[in-house]
Amino acid sequence: MKRFSKSMAIVASSVSVITLLAGCGTSVSNSSNKQSFTVWDVQTGPLQTIFKTATNDFNKAHPDTFANLQFYSNGAYKQKIQIAMGANNSPDIIYGWGGGILKTYVDAHKVLPLDDFLKKNPQYKDKFFPSIWGNVTFGGHIYGVPEGAGTQPELLYYNKSIFQKYNIPVPATWDQLVSDVKTLKSHGVTPISIGARDEWPDLMWLMYLTDRIGGPKVFQGILNKNKDAWDNPAILQSLQMIQQLVKAGAFEKGYSGVSADDNEDQALLYSGKAAMLLQGTWVFPSIQASAPAFTKSDLAWTEFPSVSHGVGNKADLMGNISNYYYISSKSKSVKAEEEYLKDVPFNQYEVKQDIKNGVIPPVKGIESEFAHAQNSQFLKDVYNIAENAPVFVTGWDQLLPPTEAQVLLKNLSSLFELQTTPQQFVSNMNAALAGQ
Repeated sequence: MKRFSKSMAIVASSVSVITLLAGCGTSVSNSSNKQSFTVWDVQTGPLQTIFKTATNDFNKAHPDTFANLQFYSNGAYKQKIQIAMGANNSPDIIYGWGGGILKTYVDAHKVLPLDDFLKKNPQYKDKFFPSIWGNVTFGGHIYGVPEGAGTQPELLYYNKSIFQKYNIPVPATWDQLVSDVKTLKSHGVTPISIGARDEWPDLMWLMYLTDRIGGPKVFQGILNKNKDAWDNPAILQSLQMIQQLVKAGAFEKGYSGVSADDNEDQALLYSGKAAMLLQGTWVFPSIQASAPAFTKSDLAWTEFPSVSHGVGNKADLMGNISNYYYISSKSKSVKAEEEYLKDVPFNQYEVKQDIKNGVIPPVKGIESEFAHAQNSQFLKDVYNIAENAPVFVTGWDQLLPPTEAQVLLKNLSSLFELQTTPQQFVSNMNAALAGQ
C-alpha cells in the first residue's frame, strides 16, 4: 500500500518480521488435533494492530485452528515472496495486489481459484465494490479476495497553513502546480516531498500524468503488448513534465535517499518542511498517529491536477482499489483458510476500526458509518471518489509482468535523477516489452 508498487531491490536479509504466532511456509500441524496455516502481510502501525486483534479473535473462535500472521517490511516482502514462490515454499495465505504478478502465479498453478468459495458465500462477494474483482480475475476465475486494508486512491496532500501563508492556490491544473512550485521555492519551502529511494513513489507521477494527458487507453496498449506501445506522445510528454519538476527543484534535496517505506516522505509534510505529497490514502493513519494536531488542523487533500489539452478524466484514480489475499496451491488447510478469509478481512470489527483510523473499506452501503467518525470528511471524500471513479488503475508495476515492472521502476528512478532522458526511457521500456 502500503501500496502495490514497492521496490524489489531490498535483499532478503533485510527482512523485518513481526510474528503473531510462530511458523512460516505451508501448513503444519500445531498438535495432533490442530491445524496451522501461515498468513504473510505488510501492514504497519494501526492497521497491523487491527489485523493482529482480528486474527487473535479468529483463533479463539476456532480452537482447532491456528492462523500464524506474520508482518514484513513492504519493500523486503517483495523480494521474500518472489523467492518463496519460486522455491514452492510460500505461505498458505499470500498478500498481494493482483494484476500481472498474480497472473504469473496463476499461470504457474501456484495459487488456487476461489470460485467455489465465493459460490458458497455469495453475500461475501456482493458486499464489495464490483471493481474489486477485476485485478484478480483471469480466464473467468477469481484468485483473490480483499485483504482488509481498504481502498487506497492516491491523492495530492498539502499543508493548508503553508498555502494560506503564501496565498497560493490549491493546484487544480498542472500549470497551477508549476506556479506553486516556483512560489514555494522563492520562499525557501520544499514544494513536494517524495520518497524516491523506494522507487515506487516515482511511478505515481508517471501514471497520473499519462492518464491526464492521454487517458487510460495509453496504458491499455502497453498491457495489450502493442508493438512500441511505450512510444506514445502522452508518455513522452509525461516524462518531460516530470523532469521539468525535477529541474525546477520541486522535490526535497536528497530525495533519492528519502524513504516512503519508512514514512520519511510523510514526515517532511507533517513537520512543515514540505508543502505537498503525492501518496496513497494508506499514509493517512500513519500521519494521524504521528502528528494528530497537524492532521486535525493543517492536513488537506485534492485530486491530481488536470493537464491542459489532455483527454483524461480528472476523476480517474490511480492507487489500490484493494489489496488481496490468495491461497497457495501447496496449502494443506484450504478449508480452514477459506474460513479465515470469510471471517477476518473486513469483518464488522475491522470495518469499524478501519473507519476509526481513516481507512476506507471498499464495502457497499457503509456511508452512514462515517457520520460520527473522527475523520468524517476525509472518509466521505475518499469513499465517494473511489466508488464513483470512472477509471481506477492499480500500479503499473503490479499489472505488468515482473521483469518489465522492474525495468520500469529502475528506468523511472534514473529519469528522476536526470540520468536517463525521456527518449532513452521509452526505448528501454519498448525493449523490455518486446522481450516479454
